[in-house]
Amino acid sequence: GALEARSKGGSQGFGPILDPVRDPRWGRTEETMGEDPYLIARMGIAALQGLQGEGDYIGEDKMGATLKHLGVHGAPEGGHNTAPSFVDEHEARTTFLFPFREAIRECGPMFSMITYNEIWGRPAHANPHLLKDILREEFGYQGVTVSDYDGIACMHLSDKMSPTMKDAGIQAINAGLEVEFPNPAGFVYLREAIEEGSVSESTLNTAVRRVLVQKFRMGLFEHPYADPDKAEAVNGCEAHRQLAYRAASEAMVLLKNDDGFLPLDANRIKTIALIGPNADRCILGGYSGVPRDTITPLRAIRERYGQKMRILYAEGCRITDYHSPYPPEIRALTYEQNRQKIQQAVAVAQQADVVVLFVGGNEGTSREAYGPMAPGDLPTLQMQGGQKELIDAIVALGKPTCAMVNSGTTLALEDLESKVPAVMQCWYLGQEGGYAMVDALFGEVNPSGRLAISFPREAGYVPAFYNHKPSGRRGYNLGYDCSPLHPFGYGLSYTTFAYSSPKADKDVMAPDDLLTVSIDVTNTGLRTGTEVVQLYITDDYATMTRPVRELKGFRRITLEPGQTQTVSFTIDRQLLSMYDYHNRWVLEPGTFTIAIGPSSAEHQSLQIEVK
Repeated sequence: GALEARSKGGSQGFGPILDPVRDPRWGRTEETMGEDPYLIARMGIAALQGLQGEGDYIGEDKMGATLKHLGVHGAPEGGHNTAPSFVDEHEARTTFLFPFREAIRECGPMFSMITYNEIWGRPAHANPHLLKDILREEFGYQGVTVSDYDGIACMHLSDKMSPTMKDAGIQAINAGLEVEFPNPAGFVYLREAIEEGSVSESTLNTAVRRVLVQKFRMGLFEHPYADPDKAEAVNGCEAHRQLAYRAASEAMVLLKNDDGFLPLDANRIKTIALIGPNADRCILGGYSGVPRDTITPLRAIRERYGQKMRILYAEGCRITDYHSPYPPEIRALTYEQNRQKIQQAVAVAQQADVVVLFVGGNEGTSREAYGPMAPGDLPTLQMQGGQKELIDAIVALGKPTCAMVNSGTTLALEDLESKVPAVMQCWYLGQEGGYAMVDALFGEVNPSGRLAISFPREAGYVPAFYNHKPSGRRGYNLGYDCSPLHPFGYGLSYTTFAYSSPKADKDVMAPDDLLTVSIDVTNTGLRTGTEVVQLYITDDYATMTRPVRELKGFRRITLEPGQTQTVSFTIDRQLLSMYDYHNRWVLEPGTFTIAIGPSSAEHQSLQIEVK
């Protein structure tokens, strides 16, 4: 990604996004890496290292990375983008600021973008406690702080904190914000503010110096121009396509597979029908560029198996009037508008031996709400556009049927899963997604993805994140199950795995000791498969309330049938520490439960003590 962007003249990338999600109704859920701060930190650090490389100077194949969005962006009130984030400072540090702290500590990111949301009663763009006390003094950040698009203007227009654009610019730069994107609205008044004394010259000089440092680090003064021949050679090249295919192949999560319905046997199928609004679409996600090529499932299956079986297709329904995330207004189509398409799909499916449904969402159903006139968040997690009626009509035929679900957030899948034997969560898999999905259908790819976000049963069960406090999730009245439909870390495979009991090399450790916990994992099935072994830690009793469990490590291992591998994790002070009442990062003595397993809801545990 860095190489392709830099070859075309891009020097700053707006990522990685380090926002933990607390409400999947939020339209920007698709842009995030899930709900867990530890997972986001580790993935964010890997992305930073890939984008920027290492060292003081940035290579010509790298670019400046921008952490997004500092503050509390992933827990807006009601799932409304940019709404207030009512999160206290302790929880903000523990969950939402933790990935930023870790990335800054290990990588030195060049840029940090500030969240639109207000935090602790002030917009983050004008919050000196966040931008100076925590980001600069405590985390030791040395890079540049930048606004989100029109974030300073929002202080005047929507937050109603600044009576003028000029005041918004003054408050922002004095709070520690240094660059205004995309065009200056408040910062155009900085010269005037300096002349009247409301902004000091030293404040402006500090901001300018930090920006110039990053430009020198990237060599923009020495090498200001891009090479068109290089851009032509590297963008969309075969090596990059293979990398995109690998990412798509490893991202799919098998949610249900009764009686080994998947993978399909290509030698036993004479006619297959691909039905649904996403069967002939390559969904790239919001804010994606346009690749040289895009592979839909229909194109992929025709290329792979067109000579082997008869392939039928029907759209079934259209979800929205626009697929793109950019139109100001997007409308969901209704069952009545799609009635004829559904009837056509039924007629097509009747001819098939096997039916594969391609349902879910698209870039228009859930997206960033980028302005009052362009909403993007939803009060529901149900599929839109008459998809329920389409699914019911196809299932009523009694044909062997499975479903591939594309979405950027968690959808309510309980009804779908009650009607078909196999369901694959396919997210937005990018340009090679069609190949990956078809290869997973026929077993050329063994699914190995695991859920980075819990799947609630429906919107009324939000919040559903796994690392809740002990007093939460006591249960609902009248027998409603408050557990998620699928928990964080969950995912099936075309093979099976067995775990031994975990063992620790010691039961008691001093604060600065290291402790190793190990477990044996065996592939007990008939196919080679990849398992994601997950480590969770619970602080049994502490001076602050602690989550019921927290992810603190994970390992991807590939095993042949019958093969066993020992997986070990090292436990140190960092993994056991927390923020205390005074927001100090400390390790308290006491007992900790160490759990290892295939998900946050399935694991085996042991207890250790820190003296």
